[in-house]
Amino acid sequence: MQALVVHAVELASTLLSPLGDRWKHTIGVAHRAENLAATVPAADRETLVAAAWLHDIGYAVVDTGFHPVDGARHLDTLHWPPHLTTLVAHHSGARFTAQALGLGHLMDPYPHEDTPLSDALTYADQTTDPRGTQVSLSARLTEMLSRHGPTSANAKAHHLRAPYLHATASRVESRL
Repeated sequence: MQALVVHAVELASTLLSPLGDRWKHTIGVAHRAENLAATVPAADRETLVAAAWLHDIGYAVVDTGFHPVDGARHLDTLHWPPHLTTLVAHHSGARFTAQALGLGHLMDPYPHEDTPLSDALTYADQTTDPRGTQVSLSARLTEMLSRHGPTSANAKAHHLRAPYLHATASRVESRL
């Protein structure tokens, strides 16, 4: 295992292992990312797996209450590579949910990218359920909307976020 991934596992374990299903989900996402590594350039594979381990640390280091930004900010304070913190900030179409929450401005320090790397991270997250089990994107979206409820920011952003997630899934699946 490469150094960046080792450090990511250590930090994620420290922060997320007390959070039960969040930790199980993270382990599942990281394993899914490992299986998707062939869909990204070789130079990005370590970053993909490290970002998968770290994508949800914002649930443990609450600042704004929006976990993608909270995680990215925490990684910034620890001097993680900016590209990795940007992936954490934008995972799974976070910009759409940020807008629904009125927090879009918090995404400004993190430039969005549509690349095989960002696609693979999003796909790994969105095809892993809260218990770490691999699921279809449709099943994950249904579960998420049910869990968060019809008045949640995720539900409010769903009309924008779901097409983005389906397009991302299509791109990743075409690379497999």
